[in-house]
Amino acid sequence: MIQIGIAADHGGFELKAKVIEQLKAAGYQPKDYGAYQLDPADDYPDLVIPLARAISSGEVTKGIAICGSGVGASIAANKISGVRAALITEVYSAHQGVEHDDMNLLCLGGRVIGPALVQELVQAFLQASYRGEERFQRRLDKVIALEKEK
Repeated sequence: MIQIGIAADHGGFELKAKVIEQLKAAGYQPKDYGAYQLDPADDYPDLVIPLARAISSGEVTKGIAICGSGVGASIAANKISGVRAALITEVYSAHQGVEHDDMNLLCLGGRVIGPALVQELVQAFLQASYRGEERFQRRLDKVIALEKEK
């Protein structure tokens, strides 16, 4: 079974608790990267970056990051080499992002999406696997090459 990491700032704190329950009910043992208490003054990079680094290092296979809109979490996470994060709001992209683009971090907006849809998105994300077809790998290789430019 894949290892899942999860993190959220104050904007995603309540939704994170629901996702953790969902993951545990599905048999996963999610690794929680915080926040561990609701703090309206916390900053999403401080919580998302440790999760993104855990994905980059292989400590966890996939991750779920939640902030108020999901936008900040996505922007911050994509600064870490090896992380392919996307803000997802519908089921097709939740699985297609993994299958075609090897997305490894699902970003969600705790203030803009309901728990029923989140449950579907998380399930689609976790059940999907990268297809590795030539055209997908060719595109992914181009993205990975960008990380090596500095």
